Amino acid sequence: MIPNKACPVVLNGSARERILVFEHPLAGIQLVKGSIEPNESPVAAAVRELQEESGLRASAVLADLGTWVPGYGDQVWSFQLCEVQEPLPEGWSHRCADDGGHDFRFFWHPLDEVPTPQWHWVFREALVHVRRALGDTYK
Repeated sequence: MIPNKACPVVLNGSARERILVFEHPLAGIQLVKGSIEPNESPVAAAVRELQEESGLRASAVLADLGTWVPGYGDQVWSFQLCEVQEPLPEGWSHRCADDGGHDFRFFWHPLDEVPTPQWHWVFREALVHVRRALGDTYK
């Protein structure tokens, strides 16, 4: 399975118990995710997508959290645990150039909390994959 989507995972909190999510103005709450370009590695794509969609710069990719097939189109997602050195606020907005430009509202979702109905369905399932991949490493 060759991944065609990159999903950078950023954790925050004293025990890294919260995951970065955002509210898309048209498509609900999501994780950062985007296409892997031709000849681009999943790691490089995760770093690039994190910057493009959130404005954050990953200082390192700490772990490969595996791949997942969501049953959504022909997508195969690659998850990368990314570290960000800069101080991270509780929330912020970032203008993303995707689809003509959108303002994304970023915030932290507790990993052990059930996603609300505002979450896009595929990202609810993606969160299950991330939780399994992280196991107890985030505690």
